[in-house]
Amino acid sequence: MIRTKNRMRLCVTLLVCCLTFIWGNSLLPGSVSGAISDFVKNILAALFEQGEPEPESSGFLLRKLAHFTEFTALGLCLCWLFGMLQKAKLAPFLCGGLAACVDETIQLFVPDRGPSLRDVCIDSGGVLLGVILLTLGHHYLCKKRLLEET
Repeated sequence: MIRTKNRMRLCVTLLVCCLTFIWGNSLLPGSVSGAISDFVKNILAALFEQGEPEPESSGFLLRKLAHFTEFTALGLCLCWLFGMLQKAKLAPFLCGGLAACVDETIQLFVPDRGPSLRDVCIDSGGVLLGVILLTLGHHYLCKKRLLEET
């Protein structure tokens, strides 16, 4: 990946924003976090047609999907940064896994929250998806650029 000062600045800014969002949400007490999840769940329910009644676990699934999604964004940022630094693909995955561990450790100290090995696995899966998506996208663009030059 081509490295310029502006790209590095943008990438680091996005990375800091991702980590701030992730860890900021982990600092919210369980009651506040649950209220946010319920609010989002109600918005989604209003947007989509009501067919069958929602299962009780839909709030749980929404929270896990949020974990996966925010860590996918982190994986994209980490892969972009380490790609510009020309580091191996393992580095962004390991850093993302470390961020997931820090995320769960933060929750040890927050009322009505607790760490979960399952969440670390979900978060790491999100990081892995982000790394894969950016890697595939980069290879696609490189091949496309190569074909256009010939």
